[in-house]
Amino acid sequence: MTDSLTESRQLLSGDDAVALAALHAGTTLGVGYPGTPSTEILETFDRLGGRAQWSPNEKTALEVGIGVAFAGARSLVTMKHVGLNVAADPLFTATYTDVDGGLVIVSADDPGMASSQNEQDNRRYARAAGIPMLEPVDSQQAYDFTWLGFELSERWKIPVMLRLTTRVCHSLTPVQPRAPIPPKAVKFRRDVPARVMIPAYAKPAHHRLRTKLAEIAAWNEAEGPMETEMGSKTLGIISTGISAMHAREAAPEASHFTFGLTYPLPITRIREFAQQFERVLVVEEGDPVLVEELRTAGIPVEGKTERFRFGELDVARVHRIVTGDDSEEPAQPKGKPPELCPGCSHRNVFHALRELDCIVAGDIGCYTLGVLPPFSAMDTCVCMGASITTGLGLRHALPEVQARRVVSVIGDSTFVHSGLTGLAEMAYNPPETGHLVMILDNETTAMTGQQEHPGTGRSLNHERADRMDFEAVGRALGIAYVELIDESAKNVDLKARIADCLARNETALMIVRQPCVLAAPKIRLYEKAADQQCAAAPAG
Repeated sequence: MTDSLTESRQLLSGDDAVALAALHAGTTLGVGYPGTPSTEILETFDRLGGRAQWSPNEKTALEVGIGVAFAGARSLVTMKHVGLNVAADPLFTATYTDVDGGLVIVSADDPGMASSQNEQDNRRYARAAGIPMLEPVDSQQAYDFTWLGFELSERWKIPVMLRLTTRVCHSLTPVQPRAPIPPKAVKFRRDVPARVMIPAYAKPAHHRLRTKLAEIAAWNEAEGPMETEMGSKTLGIISTGISAMHAREAAPEASHFTFGLTYPLPITRIREFAQQFERVLVVEEGDPVLVEELRTAGIPVEGKTERFRFGELDVARVHRIVTGDDSEEPAQPKGKPPELCPGCSHRNVFHALRELDCIVAGDIGCYTLGVLPPFSAMDTCVCMGASITTGLGLRHALPEVQARRVVSVIGDSTFVHSGLTGLAEMAYNPPETGHLVMILDNETTAMTGQQEHPGTGRSLNHERADRMDFEAVGRALGIAYVELIDESAKNVDLKARIADCLARNETALMIVRQPCVLAAPKIRLYEKAADQQCAAAPAG
């Protein structure tokens, strides 16, 4: 497939730059789970002609990517920052193994929580898991570091993390691509001690990991991606990622040291830079990760005050950090509160739950907006899949009169992502009062841009695929009462159906299905195209 993005110098977002680099670097498979601000990477990769697929969740995606790398091929795995929590189990062991093909894991952090439930700093994961980490400052580096990630991964047979942030993902800057290469011809190579992590093999593997990291640190000191801009001898600024762009603009007179491979650190080079200045300031977004690490290494650096630990940095905020202005920041202008779309299928559900005075354990998705007026019908929201299990905990602990009011509400994509085990828990350890789980099935992953999932019956590129049957899943897991409700039917009394389930001492799964009002026209087009393709296919 040809596309303008595959041509010469282009103005690209960081997400598009990563996708283009993955294509040019001969990536065999791109796999991930949609989540702002990472979603566009795989969508662009697919549009450019790369092979891409959505997995049910990030853990699954990473494990598929590991398998691709074990085969000797290059794999790109994408997710947002909280997705790495889900993928942490394979991540911590994958660094012990030897991967023959390059494996680049994109973690897109969301400082300021533009579309997230927390603003965790995933630089911590690199230190904890022992995974080399690259942090680009703009789209050109996002492109270059994707290539570099594959090269480092294959040289040391270790996964590499590419940490992006919202501003890098979505900002447009020029990119000059390099000549593409084809995917490698691969063949499986058996290496049991390097890939079967039983204790006998994992113990020496941990030693090998630390040796690899020491070698990568030495490479970083000698030839890693870093840049020094000398200015004033009074102030030296150490920064990485998007913070480096802000720092250069906020303090152009200062001397600046920026490095791209941020774990393991080039401590010697940083020390040499820091020794030249009266004052050395670290400018970093999020947690004081660099400050803590440099001070531990005996490098006297100054960091930001606690105020600037929260939210995104920009030029104005960095200028305040540089000048030591810790006064109260101006209040941000209030925007329009988000709300469920007019005609959204979730509206009737939350009206019914509010009128029944239910205690609602909620989840991550469009329907999280049910917490806001005029519904005010959600009482908990922790992480993807937690609605079912949190609701079960409430049922187990509350007095019966309150326990009978508890309902778990989860979306179709979120159910596939991490609700299945919660449903198994409900069947295995049912509360005395039973419990009601409602899957609000709008046939898409609406919040992140209407992506597909196993419950839609369509693949990432919207072609027809096998569809998970939620009713059959509920019955197979042992749920006592399972019902599918077509919310568009005029004779449905949703409030009465919910009340009936709450009165029973049995486990219940209610699937309330109506397509997302924004996605419905597209879904009709996808289905029409699939029907035409089937009709045109030769018989037999």
